[in-house]
Amino acid sequence: MDTLANALITIKNNELMNKKECIVKPASKLIGKVLKIMQKEKYLGDFEFIEDGKAGMYKVKLIGKINNCRAIKPRYSVSKDEFAKWEERYLPSRKLGILIVSTDKGIMTQHEAKKMKLGGKLLAFVY
Repeated sequence: MDTLANALITIKNNELMNKKECIVKPASKLIGKVLKIMQKEKYLGDFEFIEDGKAGMYKVKLIGKINNCRAIKPRYSVSKDEFAKWEERYLPSRKLGILIVSTDKGIMTQHEAKKMKLGGKLLAFVY
């Protein structure tokens, strides 16, 4: 069971139905960090963690900016020089969308990883 994949599919499906918010559960730190990046890149509105006595959940405000978002499986390793290859594979154009990467310095977009000259594992894409 991949909770990140389930969370991104839930967000995408609710966006396609033009809903204003959705509930993502179960919650995890990884999902929280990915949501934070999506919010910073202006794909999502505010989100909040809600404790439910189990794993918790996130209440996410949708702003209608997501066309597609998915987890990348398997989580491919990518070196600092290979981002262009993966952008071609997962994004519709170079200027549109982001890849979300897990690096030694934390979870970030491919643009931040390129600036810091870091490689890592591909987690997801959003456009």
